Amino acid sequence: MADGPFHVVFGAGNVGRALAADLSGLGLPVRLVSRSQPSELPGAVEWRGADASDAAAATEAASGATVIYQCLNAPYPKWTELFPPLQRGVLTAAERNGALLVSLENLYGYGPTGGVPMTEDLPLVASTVKGRTRAAMTRELLEARDAGLVHMAIGRASDFFGAGVTDGSTLGERVFGNAVSGRRADFIGNPELLHTYSYVPDIARGLATLGTDKRAVDQVWHLPGPETVTTRHIFELIGAEVGHPVESRSVSKLVLRGLGLFNPVLRSMVEMTYQFDQPFVLDTSKYTAVFGDSGTPLPDAIAGTVAWFQRRAGGPSELASEGTHSELHSSDSERRKQ
Repeated sequence: MADGPFHVVFGAGNVGRALAADLSGLGLPVRLVSRSQPSELPGAVEWRGADASDAAAATEAASGATVIYQCLNAPYPKWTELFPPLQRGVLTAAERNGALLVSLENLYGYGPTGGVPMTEDLPLVASTVKGRTRAAMTRELLEARDAGLVHMAIGRASDFFGAGVTDGSTLGERVFGNAVSGRRADFIGNPELLHTYSYVPDIARGLATLGTDKRAVDQVWHLPGPETVTTRHIFELIGAEVGHPVESRSVSKLVLRGLGLFNPVLRSMVEMTYQFDQPFVLDTSKYTAVFGDSGTPLPDAIAGTVAWFQRRAGGPSELASEGTHSELHSSDSERRKQ
């Protein structure tokens, strides 16, 4: 690697690959670290294989890094068991390499807010199993920061959507995929409520900013994205793109619990349904006041996502011609790479 800033991204999922491409596009040397090598790497990005839960292996894979990004995830049914060791390995790698750590988080740690918009100063008082796990992982990062072991920036985002985001997303296969195929969309909860969704390219740009702007250091940031609307309005925007109305079926918590008897992923989602039973709004004003609003307009984000699902429906040959083969790895396969 060349002298100067050297950025290492842990996690070859949708966000990790998009972030690596953004950083490389800024002219920065970038290494992507995951268990398995992605089928394609963006730009001049280097790849290194390592299991991040092995702290020694993670440290070696990030050797020489000045900035390390934690974009890992774990299979949802074993999320609480497998995710903390992954983060711990990356944290150790940042400490031993003297690197700034930029960590991507979801919003589980806050718990239910009664519909009040979420700001960075909300306490982490979640009572769900996954929420308590997320809160404990955040405290581990902040304690390392406060002890002077590492500098860091935490970026939080809501439910992901975008090109290549399929089974691991509320809007993925069950909404975009079904709509493109002319099927009814399945949605957990009440689609008439405001709900913030985060667009993968916006998440990646936000993390790149946190890793390259000194003003971000040692703070928590809510990453910008498309404007917050009701999920019903998102269905309408998708319908305009696919050329027909998107009918939807609301899956209740009771039904989800029953389906979970046969599907471990659905079973593990039951405790998080509160996010769709009340307004779920992410306040990103702190970020935009400092760095500006880099969020993609919602109609553009919806159009780009629909276009990817339509290309995928066209078959492998069309996908290959569009250069999107590397985006085919949905959340489960991505997690196996991490």
